[in-house]
Amino acid sequence: MTTETAPSPANRQRTTNLATFLTQTAARLPDRPAIIRGEHTWTWSQLNARVNALAAAMREHGVGPGSKVLLHSANCMDSLTVLYATWRVGAIIVPTNYKLLPDDVVPLAELVAPDLVIIHASSDDHARALSDYEIWSIGDEGETAEFASAHVSQMIEKHTGRGNVTVDEPVYVNSPAWYFFTSGTSGRPKAAVLEHDQMAFVVTNHICDLMPNLTDRDATLVLAPLSHGAGVHALTHVARGAAVVLTTSDTLNPAEAWELIDRHSVSTMFTVPTILNKLVQTAPADHAPDNSSLRYVVYAGAPMSSRDQRVALDTLGTVLVQYYGLCEVTGNITVLPPELHGTTAEPDGIPTAGYVRTGMTISIQDDAGRELEPGQRGEICACGPAVFAGYLNNPEANGKAFRNGWFRTGDLGYLDPTGLLYITGRASDMFISGGSNIDPREVEEKLLKHPDVVAAGVVGAPDDTWGEVGYALCVRRPDSSLTADELLSWCRENMVRYKIPKRIEFATVLPTSGYGKVTTALLEEEFRKRNSWPSEA
Repeated sequence: MTTETAPSPANRQRTTNLATFLTQTAARLPDRPAIIRGEHTWTWSQLNARVNALAAAMREHGVGPGSKVLLHSANCMDSLTVLYATWRVGAIIVPTNYKLLPDDVVPLAELVAPDLVIIHASSDDHARALSDYEIWSIGDEGETAEFASAHVSQMIEKHTGRGNVTVDEPVYVNSPAWYFFTSGTSGRPKAAVLEHDQMAFVVTNHICDLMPNLTDRDATLVLAPLSHGAGVHALTHVARGAAVVLTTSDTLNPAEAWELIDRHSVSTMFTVPTILNKLVQTAPADHAPDNSSLRYVVYAGAPMSSRDQRVALDTLGTVLVQYYGLCEVTGNITVLPPELHGTTAEPDGIPTAGYVRTGMTISIQDDAGRELEPGQRGEICACGPAVFAGYLNNPEANGKAFRNGWFRTGDLGYLDPTGLLYITGRASDMFISGGSNIDPREVEEKLLKHPDVVAAGVVGAPDDTWGEVGYALCVRRPDSSLTADELLSWCRENMVRYKIPKRIEFATVLPTSGYGKVTTALLEEEFRKRNSWPSEA
């Protein structure tokens, strides 16, 4: 019988620093375009030199292994510079969603206790709210800020040409790289701890399963904040040496997006369904899928209705790639590749989320943690190298997130006999009406079968008789005069009775979070604003 002992600190297992992806690409493809915004282009060697200079500035200010760098900024040329410089010195990057208000960012900073905060030059209110920390500013076109002790571009200029050489700080298995804030809209903030070795697997898997054959001749257009999924997507392009194209607009401008796709022969994009739908709706009249540079239009973050998928396929061609996975698994649970879009069964009108990602495992479990057979609905659980290490300083949340070694997504669904996953909703969104469990997504998909309904959100509302009933917020076709009574009559003919919403109202758009999601909380808030929500009394 042998006794296992932990390795001594001197024998800790090294792993690849994420900054090494840039180091290798800059050496291999020094003159290929790396970052493009407007009329400005940096090559990989130029980006790497900026990262070296900023890393030197960070080291000079005491930022090193284990330090935390909080970045609150709109996408700009030096966004990736900050990420890779942070990793180069062995520190942990902490990006926040640029749409968050100052009061929203303060508790995030309190959770991670950053050693350095980098804020966009236009965000004076955020800087005042975070004035207890050392603050640098960031921005393009020489933007400066009185609130900052230094500006990123000035620090880079100061430290350029000082003989800086690329030295990626040693990191080890389980070394944190990224504190990734979850997209919850209320309660205590949670930061998922993403590690260098975990993220190296995710980058590899994204290339393997989402964008096979990605090369330095590809280019991606960034249409979402680099603080979350779009940032992870960009890392894959750094690893392959494919150009990263940034818009000049801080919000989605479909006309600009299509112009950039054409100008730079963009071949990949990361989107969420709301962004993808807008691009499809505004596609140029002469857009021809057979002649388009687009190869992989990736979407994630929320379900996309089967009807929207079909419209996108008709407009863009066979280029759609869906992936499913929470930030805790870094989007790495399933993939629906282009060839499976529109070709798989859709029980109850719900399209599949695809098959399990390479190296990952899915389990459908009941409330007691028992694994269920194909076709049986339960909670979607996952394990594998993409699963995060846990939440920062939050043992209570960790206890809820893991059971018997499985990460619990909180999403409901089932596997078919071939291994395709069908997601029916979130456990927290499900409501009980007259003793029957109702997944809002199932009702939403039914409503979308009506030819005049282009979007729908359903939430369970309290009811004296049934316990809870469905309230639906719908978006009509622009030229439609459909009334709530007419839609309810249609529901009675096309839906199981207990799933028919008790109330239907219309809006020009559905409310979405900063991450492009239509959430239960936002739907309830919208009904409350309309004085339609049932009285607490």
